Amino acid sequence: MDNIKIPIVIVLAMAAQLAGGVWWVSQQASTISNLEETVSQLGSRMAIEDNVNLKRDVLDNHMEIDYVWGDIEELWGELDALTRTIARITELQQRVAVIENELKYINRDHTDLMVD
Repeated sequence: MDNIKIPIVIVLAMAAQLAGGVWWVSQQASTISNLEETVSQLGSRMAIEDNVNLKRDVLDNHMEIDYVWGDIEELWGELDALTRTIARITELQQRVAVIENELKYINRDHTDLMVD
């Protein structure tokens, strides 16, 4: 074993490669750590944004429902007015029918008197 001589250049080259490999692995670990932290922050931020969007959507839907409910109330009012109008028209038609019948009898009574 005394006769084995390793050239110093090879030892230095291997040491440099080893140091470079350690440096590269540490850079990769640092990059992975930074990416994990970024993903974690993005996940938190997305959860917050989802919550804010959900609240906004619920508020928008509530306002839309209130608007539609107001329209429905207005339609019920119009339906009530229409029903009352139809009832009045029907009442007037009944009165006109009664008056028409009375006029028929009145005219018939006069025509009978004229013939006699």
